[in-house]
Amino acid sequence: MKTRRIGDLEVSAIGLGGMPMSIEGRPDDERSIATIHAALDAGVTFFDTADAYHVHADEVGHNESLIAGAIRSWGGDASGVLVATKGGHLRPGDGSWTVNGRPEYLKEAAKASLARLGGDAIGLYQFHRPDPDVAYEDSVGAIRDLLDEGVIRLAGISNADPAQIRQAQQILGGRLASVQNQFSPAFRSSEPELVLADELGIAFLPWSPLGGIQSAGALGDRFAPFQQVADARGVSPQVVALAWHLAKSPHVIPIPGASRPESIRDSVTAVDLDLTPEEYAALDAA
Repeated sequence: MKTRRIGDLEVSAIGLGGMPMSIEGRPDDERSIATIHAALDAGVTFFDTADAYHVHADEVGHNESLIAGAIRSWGGDASGVLVATKGGHLRPGDGSWTVNGRPEYLKEAAKASLARLGGDAIGLYQFHRPDPDVAYEDSVGAIRDLLDEGVIRLAGISNADPAQIRQAQQILGGRLASVQNQFSPAFRSSEPELVLADELGIAFLPWSPLGGIQSAGALGDRFAPFQQVADARGVSPQVVALAWHLAKSPHVIPIPGASRPESIRDSVTAVDLDLTPEEYAALDAA
């Protein structure tokens, strides 16, 4: 497995996003655990989760607990595994998503996440989504405090624009480790954030890099150049898409979601697909 860096930590160049294992339509825990074990067996050392990845109001942190338990039950050495989680997004249980960026809430949520994940500190904690009712500097200030207190080891932000990235970097005293925004062949509007993260030397973590749970399977049908490269190389168009992400910048670490072992086994092969300049240009123009 090839590696990239988040802050001072080296992780697999492809991560695993845990959301599909815990929201609506989720599989049973046995299949999810098999998926996490398959990722670990394939050399994945970076897992992304959030306390909001659940369905019912009384199961906050479902995905955090699932991933933590699966890692503990794996037979190999998990000492190099980084689990990233997020706070500030909520699911009341009626299918909706809400936000809460109040500093006191974020600090409480982080400590609850740490209790579910275990260990001395959360490896990477990310402010999930800006709250329009709370000043951004106040929310990120809470992340700074968590970092200073040792509750979290690395700090990140998600769903941020360039101004917020620069603001967070200043508030955190230059310690912003990652930016997690939506980015895929179908969603390119986060390109400015990707470019800025690259300039600043910060990890950029594309969420839904294959277009989302409902659309990932049809990626090749929607974007013909990805299918064409896939056919020429004997791989899936999803692997081509992840290789395209990796070619964007050495700071990009895609986190494709998966709920089947076969999916993550396929995804990790993208680290060995080196696109030609011509292939990359065709994909980038798709």
